[in-house]
Amino acid sequence: MSEAPWQATVLSLFPEVFPGPLGASLIGKALAKGLWTLETVDIRAFAGDKHRTVDDSPFGGGPGMVMRADVLARAIDSVAPVGPRFYMSPRGRPLDQGLARDLAAEPGVLLVCGRFEGVDERVLEARGLIEISIGDIVLAGGEVAAMALLEATVRLLPGVLGEPDSLSEESFAAGLLEYPQYTRPRVWEGREVPEVLLEGDHARVAAWRQSAAETLTRERRPDLWRRYRGRRDEAGRPE
Repeated sequence: MSEAPWQATVLSLFPEVFPGPLGASLIGKALAKGLWTLETVDIRAFAGDKHRTVDDSPFGGGPGMVMRADVLARAIDSVAPVGPRFYMSPRGRPLDQGLARDLAAEPGVLLVCGRFEGVDERVLEARGLIEISIGDIVLAGGEVAAMALLEATVRLLPGVLGEPDSLSEESFAAGLLEYPQYTRPRVWEGREVPEVLLEGDHARVAAWRQSAAETLTRERRPDLWRRYRGRRDEAGRPE
């Protein structure tokens, strides 16, 4: 019996925007081949009035509207639970490569896309939704953030990428940003490919790439560099 495909369920007020970019390139081919599945749920379908109202003004006053707990809870409860459940939110845990790897090992995820000023806090607590952020930015809704999480995760599933070995050398795989890449032409607008990459000495190429990755990380992401140095120093300490 074949293993069940990785399952993504997205709850949104705009389910028609999916799959969007997730339907293109290798991610889209994997979807077409059944390596993963995508189910969308229209939150408005669970509103209790003829106007399909999903939001209301916040208690305590303030601008904007808030998504109702009762409507959203009915939408969540309509889906059989498969894997962890997340709410895309700027106040959540940052999405990173480590989390994407963890999610790829799950049977799937449920993602709730908010709108307006957010959702009633009670539904987050009652339905065990974990808040996830894609950065220190505020979007009009959670759909784009959900797509980012899904792409980051799905590309790690077995059989999705044409060259699985490339996962081991990309950014964040070893705690560093990826080294610079070059291809033909050898000289372009007076800029030459580093000579070491043309010599065929694999050991020297590996050393150059490691050094370049460390330099880029140190210059562009001091936070990553500090963590990388800390792990390396810890690994080098005697027992």
